[in-house]
Amino acid sequence: MRPLLALGAAALLAAPPAAAQTPCLSGTEAEAIALVTMPEIIRDAGRVCAALPASSLLRRTSGAFLDKYDREAERAWPSARTAIAKLSDPAVELLLLSDYARPMLTSILAPQITGRIQPSDCPTLDRLVTLLEPLPARNTAGIVVATLQYLKAEKAKGKRSTIPDLPVCAAGAAQ
Repeated sequence: MRPLLALGAAALLAAPPAAAQTPCLSGTEAEAIALVTMPEIIRDAGRVCAALPASSLLRRTSGAFLDKYDREAERAWPSARTAIAKLSDPAVELLLLSDYARPMLTSILAPQITGRIQPSDCPTLDRLVTLLEPLPARNTAGIVVATLQYLKAEKAKGKRSTIPDLPVCAAGAAQ
């Protein structure tokens, strides 16, 4: 489960909080950020997991699987941009309109997440990606966000969690 959470956490580390009272992201906003970051995280995870067989889904650098995530990332970018601005200084919103913003954001975030992947995680990560392959990309993003919301709620109950404190609203919480 840790590799899947690593994939999802990247989506929510997009911008540092602008003030002490950081707003939280709705599930929809968090899913948009997840969708934007997932193609690069998947590609980078494939590079990190180079020891997997070349036929592994995670090792593929192109094809229908990645195309599906690339298309959804493109569609989700306007919503993700708005969500990132919500967590940031208002001046960031203008910077996010640049054609360079999205590639820069994903190139920074992907290594932060995939850098946590241990070689022993790769077979599990490949299995998770293979199980998620038939799902639409939006469903995968929803699973990642719902899992993060659940773990955040468990952490709030005092249960141990290695998930960083991310600005995702608890499921059903007001934004």
